[in-house]
Amino acid sequence: MSQTGNSLQEWAETARFWTKHRHTIRMMFEPLTRALIEQAGIVEGQKILDVAGGAGEPSLTIAETVGPHGSVVCTDPIAEMIVAAEIDARERGLENVEFRQCTADALPFADNSFDAVVCRLGAMFFPDPLAGLREMIRVVKPGGRVALAVWAQSDVNPFCYIITDVVSRHVETAAADPNAPNAFRFAERGKLAGILGEAGAIDVKERLVQFDVAAPISPAGFWSMRSETSETLRSKLKNLPADQQVQVAEEVQTAVREFFPEGHMKFPTQMILVGGAKS
Repeated sequence: MSQTGNSLQEWAETARFWTKHRHTIRMMFEPLTRALIEQAGIVEGQKILDVAGGAGEPSLTIAETVGPHGSVVCTDPIAEMIVAAEIDARERGLENVEFRQCTADALPFADNSFDAVVCRLGAMFFPDPLAGLREMIRVVKPGGRVALAVWAQSDVNPFCYIITDVVSRHVETAAADPNAPNAFRFAERGKLAGILGEAGAIDVKERLVQFDVAAPISPAGFWSMRSETSETLRSKLKNLPADQQVQVAEEVQTAVREFFPEGHMKFPTQMILVGGAKS
């Protein structure tokens, strides 16, 4: 999640769409959640912190992993996301999860409070990544691990680049600042690992994770989800005439069809996992 100013407002406006699509999103990134749990060394009985947990994942899957003798604290700066996560926890019968609204760079927890700290697809949006990672290291116990998952390069992720390619034919887009909060801020190998080391982590490791972003949705369902959950995409589309918005939707659905074998979504995907320990 993004953490300050206008970005927080944008995420607040987006939260209802993440709530709407949360079950699909959970399925899509389940392999990444499992890899993150492995990277952090999470096992039954531990106390875990999930930073920027959004609408509840990976917090709730981790809660199932640590079991009734373990616990998870799910944090996010957006109140609407926290509400969605609480609803999902109740639906899944999970009682070992707490929820706190806070930003990554001001975690309201004592030093050495958690066995591990994780962040799935959130670090890219921290306004001050170094401050956020320092906070994550502060609250993990000595010997505990911090694990983060971020997108690899856009050009190896058709889930992302197909829409970008289509929309760029209709909307002029300025070049993004590579250091500004955006989905591919840490797509360069070694960049996030370097910041984690600067934040004080030891034994920093990085690996590429490849899996399929998959869910039982159609190309139309894919477009609905992507066009609603991306504030950047919503902003671009709303400035187009209605007929051109329809044209973009049709072009995207045609372009992605090869990734819907038997009518269900299946995009080959690459992510970067970075982990380090507290001395």
